[in-house]
Amino acid sequence: MRILIMRALGAGSAGAMVLAGLAGTGAEAALTVPGQAPAPVTAFVVNSSSDTVTPIDTATGRAGRAIPVGASPGHIAITPDGGTAYVSNQHSRTVTPIATATGTALSPVKVGENPGAIAITPDGQTAYVVDFRFTGFSFVTPIGTAANKPLRGIRVGEGANAIAVTPDGKTVYVTDGNADHVTPIDTATGTTLKPIRVGENPSAVAITPNGKTAYVVNTYDLAKHGTVTPIRTADDVALPAINVGRYPLAIAITPDGKTVYVANTLSGTVTPILTATGRALTPIPVGKVPRFIAITPDGKTAYVASVGSDTVTPIDTATNTAMKPIKVGDSPIDIAITPDGKVAYVVNEVSGTVSLIRTATDAVSKTIKVGSDPVAIAITP
Repeated sequence: MRILIMRALGAGSAGAMVLAGLAGTGAEAALTVPGQAPAPVTAFVVNSSSDTVTPIDTATGRAGRAIPVGASPGHIAITPDGGTAYVSNQHSRTVTPIATATGTALSPVKVGENPGAIAITPDGQTAYVVDFRFTGFSFVTPIGTAANKPLRGIRVGEGANAIAVTPDGKTVYVTDGNADHVTPIDTATGTTLKPIRVGENPSAVAITPNGKTAYVVNTYDLAKHGTVTPIRTADDVALPAINVGRYPLAIAITPDGKTVYVANTLSGTVTPILTATGRALTPIPVGKVPRFIAITPDGKTAYVASVGSDTVTPIDTATNTAMKPIKVGDSPIDIAITPDGKVAYVVNEVSGTVSLIRTATDAVSKTIKVGSDPVAIAITP
């Protein structure tokens, strides 16, 4: 078994860092016309070493023909209407739009260096792409989705790695991992606001459904316990940091906004945080190297993928207790749950597979072969 935990973080995988900020991830219900069959729901799996995306028909559980994208794709986000998926290609310095209805890759959009995490505004008009730079300032490239054209790049802090959009679409928050702060971006003007000082090495961010608070995961180093910094979005004030476990890397928030869950990779635990009080509850033991969290649409269950034990642990959110771990493939690294909440799709990086977990029974019902080194997944609404 090979353990891979250093993948760049962000939303999304909007799949990607699971709620990845909640807004603009395509989680809204798709509209249907009375008497008309609903649009098919498709899972799109990003294969980083195959330079492809594999579509999976969720009605049949069958993988379709792989869609060629750029070199080293790593993140994916889907517009709220489900019409287009955007895939960042790190080594091509591009983003590939995919027409989800046909599974067709459109012309790649040129962005900056090392494109990674993507967040899409709730109106679906703009996709924001983090262009990570190892030294100096990083950038965020907005893409106008109507024409798939890049807009003027926005300079943010050093080592930018994760991104989230508020539910009203007015502000984007970018974690600057090497600068120890978060940069807000005013989406109306495309300008940055004053950076917000947080903890050491911020690496993930999620925003409550009411848009009032952004929670930032501060990973720190291998020896220290990490923290989570709440940011009051009304005035961009950082509130007191909340202690969690060692080397936290993933975060998700329940749909009712009452509880934040943080995965602590070196502690093998998940820390629940009550948003009303900012109090961390007793850590919940899960598998080794928990790396990703996804929460069902009804908010009743959080699924935690543990790269080091090749398991997914369901957590009952009402009692904050872990249930029996579910064995999946080698190195589960991402999870997406269907809009009806019935199936969790688990991406197993080293196995090159996706495990389908029936949430009613918490059992794997099927394993689907995809491309080489799959690292991210997103499902159309």
